[in-house]
Amino acid sequence: MTNGGAMLERRPFRFGTGSFQARSRDEYLALTRNVEDLGYSILLTADHFEEHLAPLTALTAAAEATSALRIGSYVFANDFRHPAVLAREAASLDLLSGGRFELGIGAGYLGSDYAMTGIPLDPPGVRVRRLAESVRIIKGLFGDEPVTFKGTYYSVTGLAGYPKPHQRPHPPLLIAGGGKRVLSLAAREADIIGLLMQSRSGGLDFSSGSSAATAERIEWVRQAAGDRFDDLEFNTLVFGVVITDHRQRAAEEIAQPLGLTSEQLLDTVHFLVGTIDQITQDMKMWRE
Repeated sequence: MTNGGAMLERRPFRFGTGSFQARSRDEYLALTRNVEDLGYSILLTADHFEEHLAPLTALTAAAEATSALRIGSYVFANDFRHPAVLAREAASLDLLSGGRFELGIGAGYLGSDYAMTGIPLDPPGVRVRRLAESVRIIKGLFGDEPVTFKGTYYSVTGLAGYPKPHQRPHPPLLIAGGGKRVLSLAAREADIIGLLMQSRSGGLDFSSGSSAATAERIEWVRQAAGDRFDDLEFNTLVFGVVITDHRQRAAEEIAQPLGLTSEQLLDTVHFLVGTIDQITQDMKMWRE
């Protein structure tokens, strides 16, 4: 779900869903069409190796099965693709979907993805610096001029991006993360800021999703974005929604396996628990 920075009256909530574990073509396409029929803004796919369809292929099928539903990645792990390859795939998908694609990218974090594939899981600073180089190359290849770039991690020489995306100057760019370095990069370069929890030991640290931590992340973005801040869209990933008249009990049941208290769980934007009215009020509170 997303909202704007300072222009709430002009930037209503958008809702997305996706990353379906479909067992067949018919099942996946039926799920995709249902998402559009239910009124969601966007269908998103994750980029993990276990029990997920390949994102680019799945998004292409989703675009063909729908007419207005936007499609996007949440999010491509930068370490899994060279930026020149990703730029070409992203531009092709945006072109073939008629301009419905939103490009989400992050530094990568899930330890099991790296362990199973043998891809090195470098320290966070290295991954973020590599992501910064990728973003520069990808944006360049979406532009009109050939790109020559020599960085620490990537180099391209006289490469003209083809095809060009349908949306100009490029599809909306989402950069998601939980640390100050990646969110500062997002503030400078992205159109949509994905506010996540911090990663720890190759996974997510659920204790880092408090309201105070989220406010701190937004302040990091504000400081790095400068004059861009009011034009940014904010996004967050909701891991669980439970509609119930027994809010405290439900929160305790969800929190315990995560090593949290019910109070901690109800103090994070990443879970929505309660009656429909309570959840609605929580969402409005988080937006403010």
